[in-house]
Amino acid sequence: QVQLVESGGGLVQAGGSLRLSCVVSGSTFTGYALGWFRQTPGKEREFVVGISWSGNTRYLDSVKGRFTISRDNTKRMVYLRMNSLTQEAAADYCCAAGSSPDWYCVPREHREYDYWGQGTQVTVSS
Repeated sequence: QVQLVESGGGLVQAGGSLRLSCVVSGSTFTGYALGWFRQTPGKEREFVVGISWSGNTRYLDSVKGRFTISRDNTKRMVYLRMNSLTQEAAADYCCAAGSSPDWYCVPREHREYDYWGQGTQVTVSS
């Protein structure tokens, strides 16, 4: 079993920055891709960014150049740095872990991820 716990959400002014963190615990971690998804009421969960075990990344087009994902495998952590935030970014952000035989693969579909955190809320004020 794998558990994920996010932190770092909060209220930020438009144009500001936040860094989300997610710690992964449990019996296995090696080979897992990690991703960040977001969801707002009434909308489907949306893939934001993912990172493979090997460090390959994939971003939602609208966040490229402003968001950066990174991971520290020794600490079992994944981070999401979000800059130049707009109100469009306001959502509940969840991190997710998914096993893959291809350590270069970055899944982007939520069904490809096996474990999920509870989420951390990001609110962007105008």
